[in-house]
Amino acid sequence: MNAPENGNDPRHLKLLEAILFASAEPLLERALSHRLPEGVDLEALLGELRGMYADRGVNLVRSGSSWAFRTAPDLAQQLNMEIDVPRKLSRAAVETLAIIAYHQPVTRAEVEEIRGVGLSRGTLDVLLEAGWIRPKGRRRTPGRPATWGTTDGFLDHFGIEDIRDLPGMDELKAAGLLDSGPAISVYQSQGSNRNGGDGDEDSDEGGAQLELIESPEDDDREPGQSSNSIDDPEPLDPDGGEEERA
Repeated sequence: MNAPENGNDPRHLKLLEAILFASAEPLLERALSHRLPEGVDLEALLGELRGMYADRGVNLVRSGSSWAFRTAPDLAQQLNMEIDVPRKLSRAAVETLAIIAYHQPVTRAEVEEIRGVGLSRGTLDVLLEAGWIRPKGRRRTPGRPATWGTTDGFLDHFGIEDIRDLPGMDELKAAGLLDSGPAISVYQSQGSNRNGGDGDEDSDEGGAQLELIESPEDDDREPGQSSNSIDDPEPLDPDGGEEERA
């Protein structure tokens, strides 16, 4: 390995490369810091290593605060292979994940308000099991409802470096991914307000991942239920855990 131009010790760069290469999962920056000698400029090393792999078949990719080696995006077509998909996400789960991604931190009641229908049993559990959402604390309002947000596993699976890189409303409409249903008007009127609500939560931690495939299931509506009906959420126990109502 050639001596780095910015003065980083090549031994530290070599160690960082080996740690990332040997890991089966993306590694948090704080985990990398613990495994490198004290005083090492981790940000500079990651930047240099990323540059070294920029034009190669494997790239160093950041997802949130985690780093991992991934095959170059332009080679995806040649590397595609068929696999058995162990789980499918319902339309309700896909919609719920999208709402959480764009409106986090968001409560269950707010998800139901945006969708225009109550969440069925297990929808949040499926997303939790996938490792794409996590509790983000409780809102300081009556009932102390739990709030939800996405994880680094969500960013890594969808190839997003930062949650701010999600496509905007105009881009989604231009791609034909949005219709003019009632939920869209709520998106437009409430989206900007919800993204700035971090100050009202008591934060918590969590995180993980899986395959996103939309199933033919429509949603969580019971037969005869109007698309505009919303179940009133039960208040959460402020002394309890992150358990959601069925």
